[in-house]
Amino acid sequence: MKPMLEVTDLAVSYGDGGRTTTVLDGLSLTVGTDEVLCLLGPSGCGKSTLLRCLAGLRRPDRGEVRLRGEVVDGVPEGLAVVFQDYGRSLMPWASVARNVDFGLSRALDRAERRARTDEALAAVGLADVARQRPGRLSGGMQQRVAIARALAARPTLLLMDEPFASVDALTRADLEDLLLRVRRDYGVTVLLVTHDIDESVYLGDRVVVLSPRPARLVADLAVDLPRERDQIATRGSDAFVRLRTLAAEHLRAT
Repeated sequence: MKPMLEVTDLAVSYGDGGRTTTVLDGLSLTVGTDEVLCLLGPSGCGKSTLLRCLAGLRRPDRGEVRLRGEVVDGVPEGLAVVFQDYGRSLMPWASVARNVDFGLSRALDRAERRARTDEALAAVGLADVARQRPGRLSGGMQQRVAIARALAARPTLLLMDEPFASVDALTRADLEDLLLRVRRDYGVTVLLVTHDIDESVYLGDRVVVLSPRPARLVADLAVDLPRERDQIATRGSDAFVRLRTLAAEHLRAT
């Protein structure tokens, strides 16, 4: 089976006042179908730039991105993105349901859009707040709205850019477990960017460690933990401690 996502020899540089900064340099990786790959690296290493290339929002200077075997040249179908700054990604004047519906194709009829919106909100536990506006919800609930909007589009690939970094620890744990349920129930492939070592091991089937800028692949670690995970039991296991220590060693060695 071909990988869901293939990144080959990707390079990106930015120019500023006659100076050039290389952000990505010869980066290659793959993401398998129905896999959660966590991209771990120091702040400013180029993780978000990589996501923009994967989403078709930034053309690389060299290399290519393929989604389901097709070269990404513009925003591809079957892709959804969830950002860290959930507040800015939602329309504060519109209801929760309208925010979710907004991401759906206008080619769908009204009944189908309503069905998808209701299903997605139920999946993230927000069916009872569909008529409320996002500003009346907690930060964690707002991020659930953003995840519901992504799910309603029924993506094959979900890109997440540090999606839980702006919430408290308990809410973060709830959202992490929500993501694992979404992957299980929807069979979506996920690439999640984070700088949190424990989160990467808890959520991932693989953890890819990147170097400081310009980002290069330092390590590609298989997470040999059961897919069904628990915030206390999993994090307390010897296998988890071993893997997070290994990831930390690779990250520190950069």
